[in-house]
Amino acid sequence: MIKAIAVDDEPPALRIIESFCEDRTDLILVKTFTKPKEALMYTRQFPVDLVFLDIQMPGQTGLELARSLAQPILKVFTTAFSEFAIEGFDIQALDFLLKPFSKDRFDMAVMRATESLNLKRNGGASQEKFILLRVDYSLVKVLTADILFIEGLDDYLKIHIQDQKTLVVRMTMKNMVEKLPDSDFVRVHRSFIIPLARIESVRNKVVSVAGEEIAIGKMFQDSFFQKFKGIHL
Repeated sequence: MIKAIAVDDEPPALRIIESFCEDRTDLILVKTFTKPKEALMYTRQFPVDLVFLDIQMPGQTGLELARSLAQPILKVFTTAFSEFAIEGFDIQALDFLLKPFSKDRFDMAVMRATESLNLKRNGGASQEKFILLRVDYSLVKVLTADILFIEGLDDYLKIHIQDQKTLVVRMTMKNMVEKLPDSDFVRVHRSFIIPLARIESVRNKVVSVAGEEIAIGKMFQDSFFQKFKGIHL
């Protein structure tokens, strides 16, 4: 059973969460709060597994409250403002529900909470790494382990992903390099970034990745071979 609380300065928003929780047998909403400070005090006295958090609230934002919560508590943000999504995931939010969200979307967030708690309780907390990419008008979560390679096209990038449709995003190579975990990826050309784990072979300054042969650019050769040798020592 998941013990949850909800924090929102608007009572109607809390009533929606309450109604969604009533239909579930695996989750109990033990308390709701309109003031973030009261919610924080409650969590310090009574253990909870999950917190549904609005972001824009007077006195203290949901982001500020999330940073003050004990680490084991899972956080799901509920807000009408999508621009907060990236910051929310940066502080390890489990999910981000954009108001007005449906019952199905709410249930999906609870399912993720259940999976996360089961992993932790079984001694195997998830270590999956991911990046968030803005595609058209949506934020898409991409697991870095699924990326085959990244191809640069002027101000656009093509993200080639295993068993998924290639994503096209408006971003520079420099910005993408900054988003990716440095230990897992390397830039080999002005137009290509590759995951080290997917390198199939290196021959005559050409690297094979996911069936593609990519020339290693002269200005990237030193950094590439330094990283490549490092993972094979």
